[in-house]
Amino acid sequence: MINVEKLEMKLNYVFKDKKLANMAITHKSYANDIGDTSLNSYNERVEFLGDAILEYIISKELYVKLPNAKEGELTKRRARIVCEESLCKVIKEEGLAECIKLGKCELRAKSNRRDAMLADMFEAILGAIYLDGGFEIAQNICLRLLSTTISNELKNIAENNDYKTRLQEEVQKGKNKDIKYKLVKEEGPAHDKKFYVEVYVNNCKIGEGNGKSKKEAEQKAAKEALQNI
Repeated sequence: MINVEKLEMKLNYVFKDKKLANMAITHKSYANDIGDTSLNSYNERVEFLGDAILEYIISKELYVKLPNAKEGELTKRRARIVCEESLCKVIKEEGLAECIKLGKCELRAKSNRRDAMLADMFEAILGAIYLDGGFEIAQNICLRLLSTTISNELKNIAENNDYKTRLQEEVQKGKNKDIKYKLVKEEGPAHDKKFYVEVYVNNCKIGEGNGKSKKEAEQKAAKEALQNI
């Protein structure tokens, strides 16, 4: 249970139920490797719970901190805070990435897949803390881990991450430039879908991206497009 001890140290939280902690940091590939594929041996179910809790916590925080913001703005800001890139960054910066338990095949996987797994682990950890210690503790730890991300968003620093707007501005410097985002495929169960998007300028593909929502996938495609221009 070395990984669980590391997790507790990094979170500054001791689980009453160590099985919950172990489940939160265990990827399905690891469970398959050790021959235990029971639903509570890996983190997909508790990630589902953590995802809902995370959205509620951040929604509530933004609702309170931005009393004059409209629904659209709140939704946009929440999406940036809870996106894969944001959660993965926190997991790495807090040293929590070393706690994840992956199967041999996933240990050899590309970094972009690993980032998605780390973001999923953030949600799973949050779900496990909620089950183990209740909502208030889960909320406090979540807000502490995401404090810098939230602060930056409230200060509008994160506006620089609106890659679609920046791409639009860049393309409009020329003449007769037409931008189109194309959803090429989506995969996964209804509660955990992944969307794949390509972006075209004048019918020429200049970027692609994927994410847990079409908006996140479009932002990643626009980011790659900016790098390619």
